[in-house]
Amino acid sequence: MNINRRDTTLTALTLAISLALANAASAQSMQHGSMPMEQGAQTQTQDHSAHQAPTSKPAPAKKPATPAKKSEATIDHAAMGHAAPPAKAAEPAMQGMDHSQMGHGSPASTPAAPTAQAQSMQGMDHSQMGHGPAAPTQPRTPIPAVTDADRKAAIAPEHAHPVHDNSIKSYVLLNRLETWDADPGTGFGWEGQGWIGTDLNRVWLRSEGERTDGQTESADLEVLYGRSISTWWDVVAGVRHDFKPGASQNFAAIGVQGLAPMKFEVSATAYLGEGGQTAANVEAEYELLLTNRLILQPLVEVTAYGKNDPLRGIGSGLSTAEAGLRLRYEFTRKFAPYIGVVYERAFGNTADMRREHGESFEDTRLVIGLRTWF
Repeated sequence: MNINRRDTTLTALTLAISLALANAASAQSMQHGSMPMEQGAQTQTQDHSAHQAPTSKPAPAKKPATPAKKSEATIDHAAMGHAAPPAKAAEPAMQGMDHSQMGHGSPASTPAAPTAQAQSMQGMDHSQMGHGPAAPTQPRTPIPAVTDADRKAAIAPEHAHPVHDNSIKSYVLLNRLETWDADPGTGFGWEGQGWIGTDLNRVWLRSEGERTDGQTESADLEVLYGRSISTWWDVVAGVRHDFKPGASQNFAAIGVQGLAPMKFEVSATAYLGEGGQTAANVEAEYELLLTNRLILQPLVEVTAYGKNDPLRGIGSGLSTAEAGLRLRYEFTRKFAPYIGVVYERAFGNTADMRREHGESFEDTRLVIGLRTWF
């Protein structure tokens, strides 16, 4: 029995030594076989900082393997014919990779901050590097060469010349040159004005009159000096000579004329005549453009006297009033024929004097005429 026990003990001891030697050899072979895998893991854990991961976190520290796992790792699966398990050391390294820079995409990635290289490239002048269109060195429209005419125009004239805004000019307007069927005979009338001078100082001529059946019913001529007092107004002063009615008579005249608001042409003149006679005349007209060539011209004229003058058929107070409406067509600005209607009425003592002489104190007539200027 003792011999059997000794044999059993020796056998168990020998088996234990054999197992220990086998384990040692297996562990050594496992170490040599795992080197390539560890090198691959190291390759996978290379520094990817060049990819500029936006918010990469440091890989978590590798936990030490438990004794049970370490003993399992030392088993040579290749020697036992089993497939080697995948290396777990590469997982932490892969967690730190920037997959957005490798084309894999990241579901919650944030935009990467620009690198120093990208910032320096933003400030580059790409047009100087041939990347963009080059700035034109020549103007699109060539500058013409300077000619002799250009040089001559740049030199001031040797002789003096008048200033354009102070030169002497002239203007004559026949505002009304018309005829009508009168009783008896034919009537003819005119009204016009003209001036010569500068923009500030002018000599004015004004005339108005009527003829019926070859006889002059009324005619006057005014010679006035005009001075501009504002943009649209002149003050005039001078003399007036009445040829008809009755004997001729002279007046001193003073007044204003110009363009009122709403473009009404207004003339107002006061007169002081021989023998203490006084008079006043106010005329206003307006031009309404129906078209560029068809123009309607209303006109109103009122005359008053200070005292009666039976020799000339003039009574004191409001003497006469005339209202006309003329439609003209301007073939040119200087040639405009017209047709119209005119109403004239005498008032007060003037109307009474006309009744005494068997004349009508009011008259309505159709007129045809011409308006021209030069």
